[in-house]
Amino acid sequence: MRALQSVVLSLTLPWLGAAVAAPVAPVAAAAPAALVKDTPSATVAGNTFLAPVGWRLSVRGPATLLEAPEGGSWLALIDIDAPDANAALAAAWAAYKPDAKWPLKVATPIAPKDGWSDRQGFSYQTSPNERRDVSAEVRRANKLWTVIIYDMAGDVGEKRGAQVGQVFGKLLPKGYQRESFAGKKANRLDAARLADLGGFIERAMAATGVPGVALGLVQDGKVVYSGGFGVKEMGKQGRPDGDTRFMIASNTKAMATLMLATLVDEQKIGWESTAVSLLPSFKLGSDQTTRQVKVKHLICACTGMPRQDLEWLLEFKDMTPASAMTLLGTMQPTSGFGELFQYSNPMAAAAGYLGGHVAYPQMELGAAYDKAMQERVFGPLKMTNTTHDFKLAKQGNVAAAHAPDVDGRMTHAEDRTNLSVIPVRPAGGAWSTVNDVLRYVQMELDGGRLPDGKQLLSRDVLMARRAPQVTVSTDVTYGMGLQVNTVYGTPVVHHGGDMIGFHSDMMWLPEHNVGAVVLTNADPGWMVRSVFRRKLLEVLFDGRPEADAQISASAKSFYDELAADRKLLTVPAAAAVATGLAKTYGHPVLGEIRVSQLDNALRFDFGEYASDMGSRRNPDGTDSLLTVVPGFSGLEFVVGRKDDKRTLTLRDAQHEYVLVER
Repeated sequence: MRALQSVVLSLTLPWLGAAVAAPVAPVAAAAPAALVKDTPSATVAGNTFLAPVGWRLSVRGPATLLEAPEGGSWLALIDIDAPDANAALAAAWAAYKPDAKWPLKVATPIAPKDGWSDRQGFSYQTSPNERRDVSAEVRRANKLWTVIIYDMAGDVGEKRGAQVGQVFGKLLPKGYQRESFAGKKANRLDAARLADLGGFIERAMAATGVPGVALGLVQDGKVVYSGGFGVKEMGKQGRPDGDTRFMIASNTKAMATLMLATLVDEQKIGWESTAVSLLPSFKLGSDQTTRQVKVKHLICACTGMPRQDLEWLLEFKDMTPASAMTLLGTMQPTSGFGELFQYSNPMAAAAGYLGGHVAYPQMELGAAYDKAMQERVFGPLKMTNTTHDFKLAKQGNVAAAHAPDVDGRMTHAEDRTNLSVIPVRPAGGAWSTVNDVLRYVQMELDGGRLPDGKQLLSRDVLMARRAPQVTVSTDVTYGMGLQVNTVYGTPVVHHGGDMIGFHSDMMWLPEHNVGAVVLTNADPGWMVRSVFRRKLLEVLFDGRPEADAQISASAKSFYDELAADRKLLTVPAAAAVATGLAKTYGHPVLGEIRVSQLDNALRFDFGEYASDMGSRRNPDGTDSLLTVVPGFSGLEFVVGRKDDKRTLTLRDAQHEYVLVER
């Protein structure tokens, strides 16, 4: 699970006043029409993509336009003949929206990929009250530039992120065929290839600033590598190893569905059973919706339940599993069942608690879940270093959480916010080690067989968790706590995990009997664990060397955007903004914020943790206050008034919370 990060993508048009090269000859406009299915399509220049069902596709001059079903949110794919990237971008904006005035925040590099070269990303600064995200990417192929403009309302962009991923996933140059490893035999992970993978980890750490990484690899039933790089904690000696404990966050979900699968195998529950029939306390925002939810829906990210993480991230001190389920009962889907990939941590928590309740109906929800996981997963797999107990987890051989500060310097993270996952721990509360997670991965590769040769559960029930329930992106589907990625021809089953200062991934190639585990101890470790999947494929199949360029460009982009945000931020917060605040603000769900000033520093105390605050003047003249604590920076509050009371407005993509002075 990834908490809100400090970087907000925003962009501008400094070239609109300059001379613009002639675009590709315009094509007659087509009447917009809502697509009745995902439709293979092409831009004006013949670059191929997949247009999503429900969107409206049209052509205007050099621009191929995709409008989201909600209206007013656009992806524009614009083919341009221009001398350079800047001229192409200017011409694209002139063709798409010539009166756009969002100021450019930063331009960042993007690694070449899939036949595209000379790629750059552009972030524009929007005002938070616009509730809109605007960005662009320029890329080149076949002697032409293609500019992709993302101009979408925040709620639409989050809800339809998987469909946007479908467009980008199949956006390939005219005539280009993506590299495929289908039908190829995996190379033996010998000393030279292991050294190549280890070298990538070290280069990725240098690029991202991540202090420590633990890595494990299995092939043909044997552990071929288990070890670590860097340090477990900055300022201290000690390299991580195969037994160093990290928080594995959302990798927990797959293990929780394994526990559910053992109950399915024993016919105590069914994937098609209704959730409320097994866990009477389960409910969503309406009785009608509640009755529709089956066990498989709790963990498939396919029911239209949106991210609503702020409600458990900010007010968790007195939360219990039971109250977390009560909170879930206030939430409603924002898209139809099976329609869109939307990721809900409270729903995943309900899945784990349902399994625990069925196994031990007389016990409290959290205790029942913990016992079910120990007796049905961790114990049989001999995962002796895996636990949901945070106090136990932080003893002995353990990694510390790190994150960049507001100036981009790596430091210790404010990881008290990680305690927020305890009440929803089936969604991401486990701590584990490379060696323990490798045991889990090997069991998956062995079709449910345990190290002693016994079957933990039947192969069919195990494999049901991988069956596609919803599309995540092109050639990527989500099952029950597991993703299956076939972008490069051969299936890779995996799941990632993200909490403050801890980012991890476990992956396996069932056709090749190979698996890997990557655990990192800092933001932005999500880059390391994600790009490693590509590097592993390169090493196994002698693929094109793309991973190193990807990690280098991604890291530079991250820190460039962080620096651009810093230029817009005043730290400590501007006195004119700070002095006008109330002493206390409150919200019925998010709780209370106490405001104080000490030595000219403005501080918000959320109860569970506190942060100094920076301020930013937005393009529309409003003021925002942003947390600057490492690991949970960038939480943005817009200063305002309502009904003669001072307010702070906090938003995620699909929800708004107005905290009012008390």
